[in-house]
Amino acid sequence: MLKPGTYLQGRYEILEKIGSGGMSVVYKAQCHTLNRPVAVKVLKEEFAFDESFVSKFKMEAQAAARLSHPNIVNVYDVVDEDSLHYIVMELIEGITLKNYIDKKGRLESKEAIGVALQVAKGIAAAHEEHIIHRDIKPQNMIISKDGKVKVADFGIARAVSTQTMNATAVGSVHYISPEQARGGYCDERSDIYSFGITLYEMVTGQVPFKGDNTITVALAHLEEPITKPSEHAPEILPALEQIILKCTQKRPDRRYASMMEVIADLQKTLINPAYNIYVGEGQVEEDELSKTRSISREELTNFQESRKTLREGHGEKQKEDFNRTVKRALKQSRRKGAARSEDKAGDSDVSAQFDRIVMLIGIVAAVLLVAVALFVFSRLTGLFRQGSAADKKTTAAVSTELTAASVDLSQLSENQTYMPNVLGLPQDMAEAKLKESTLVMRVAATDYSEKYEAGQVMSQTITEGTVVNKWSTVNVTVSKGSDKVDLRALNILSMTAEKAQAILEEKGLTVEKKTENSDNVVKGNVIRYSPEMVKVGESVELTVSLGARTASGIVPNLLGQTQTAADALLAEAGLVTGTVVFEPSDTVAEGLITNQSELPGTVLAPGAAVNYVISGSAGETTKEDGKYYIGSIDATCSLNNYIGPAVQTSRVRVLIRLKQTINGADIYTTLVSARLVVGGQTIPVVIPRIKGAYGVDSGTVEVVDADTLTVISSYPVTFFPAG
Repeated sequence: MLKPGTYLQGRYEILEKIGSGGMSVVYKAQCHTLNRPVAVKVLKEEFAFDESFVSKFKMEAQAAARLSHPNIVNVYDVVDEDSLHYIVMELIEGITLKNYIDKKGRLESKEAIGVALQVAKGIAAAHEEHIIHRDIKPQNMIISKDGKVKVADFGIARAVSTQTMNATAVGSVHYISPEQARGGYCDERSDIYSFGITLYEMVTGQVPFKGDNTITVALAHLEEPITKPSEHAPEILPALEQIILKCTQKRPDRRYASMMEVIADLQKTLINPAYNIYVGEGQVEEDELSKTRSISREELTNFQESRKTLREGHGEKQKEDFNRTVKRALKQSRRKGAARSEDKAGDSDVSAQFDRIVMLIGIVAAVLLVAVALFVFSRLTGLFRQGSAADKKTTAAVSTELTAASVDLSQLSENQTYMPNVLGLPQDMAEAKLKESTLVMRVAATDYSEKYEAGQVMSQTITEGTVVNKWSTVNVTVSKGSDKVDLRALNILSMTAEKAQAILEEKGLTVEKKTENSDNVVKGNVIRYSPEMVKVGESVELTVSLGARTASGIVPNLLGQTQTAADALLAEAGLVTGTVVFEPSDTVAEGLITNQSELPGTVLAPGAAVNYVISGSAGETTKEDGKYYIGSIDATCSLNNYIGPAVQTSRVRVLIRLKQTINGADIYTTLVSARLVVGGQTIPVVIPRIKGAYGVDSGTVEVVDADTLTVISSYPVTFFPAG
């Protein structure tokens, strides 16, 4: 945990902790380079050493940094600093939408639409860049003090690997789409589902699905129908309710195709509260009535309850009630049919199309009810067991309908149950689902699969819908994921050949090595690899550097190298490291060389020294205890002694630097960059706060001729621990 006063990259000063999530901690910080407040999201320590996770985390954060929109929290920087991995973001002063809902109870329809429009515009902008959020929820939406709503954490959710899923699922499972709960393919419509659940919570004050654990809630997203918002908030605008229901359809193809469509309907609802949203699947042709229809799980439950009611009933009253239900359904379907004929004669519009869909549903429901009624009466009374050929034909029709639905509606004994489908579910969710059906799961094997991700059930020995005895053991095969390894995600370039080989062999690959000279890669490190994508068990070719192909004394190219790599390149050329200066750079990453005293290719005498400049500041200035060393100087410098009699007409480029001896080497840190000074001027050397290397209590501030590096004047400085 970072403490107030800690500096990151020498520019971000940690001020206070403002939040914590499943995989990161968020701090308020001050950027001293641009003089603005920022938020710093630091990856938690338990994830910082997972190379695969860190790689995904950085890749997704960098993708999110491309986004620029008024309703998206801007990402300024993605940084690795030793064992710290963090994102620097725009700081929004305000509260999360989750806290706002908790404070208000629930939002009135027009206010909810206003908030939803801003959120939807931010999500739509990201979708245009092909970035899917994957974790849309009120906790990731911030309402600023001026009322602007911004969406945070774009692209970060994708980085959550299998080993971090448990840490994040608790807060997100109430908003997860069915395909995400199943572990399937996600696209923009997954964000639309989560947006719909968020909008549901805005207008009702609660999420639609609750449970004792994450698995129960995830299964509810997969299987349970959503309760209409109007049952919790009767005052909700009907059009807004229809938007929510369309966003939260179980099947992605029944939702809105894009966020722009959602925005269009929200805007129309805001302008015209009586606007009619069409939630159907599209125009249904007449011959749809003749097609075989599969019975859903909900319909199966209703059928079984109807059969139980009839079976347990005594007398004719229950049968009469059942017949009246069927007649009402048929009468309703005839009324819908008449309405449909009138609509064809009049002006057709969306409402007419809706009536036709309702008519079709009524007819199909009536047909199914009649079929089930006939089947139930035949079983209860034996009326059709020895009936006419017409009776047998009717019974055969019912049997055909049930076979087409792939469901056996015959009487189950107390010790029997139906086999559910667990394909594509994560192992723990599959086990929980089988347990609900009084079945026991056994992982019989694991195998590679291109279709199913690691940890998902890829096959089951008992087919869905089969009648089995309770407590039967179901053997399943669990996927190990793809057997293809993407070498680009392993970041093995510039690793030592030994380390790269160990990583590849751990992935089940064999390694072949070849060598060649390189002016830019240190001897023994990997220059390149081939191929980029390879299957487990196949071979990877590593090309390893032999170092620069240069004669002794030829200066290598040090630009862009780390200090360790530069020293190694100089040693290979028979040269030594000279003066090392640290100087902040806006164009070169911290820790890399920005300049060298001798041009690459210059021939020097063996053993000659080469000076270079490194981007950043010298040494480690802070420690875990939060202390650091600080000094100050208040002096003036005259150029009279340095220039002589011509001082009044001379001009000199002057810089001010700190010199400290660290581990036996002189280290220089630029305090004031080079600037032109007229000889007659007095140079103020006033620096009230100089940060020195940790544990070093002395140093020298030098005024230097920037062109010749000649020291004009020097001043001793004492440093003290602070913090």
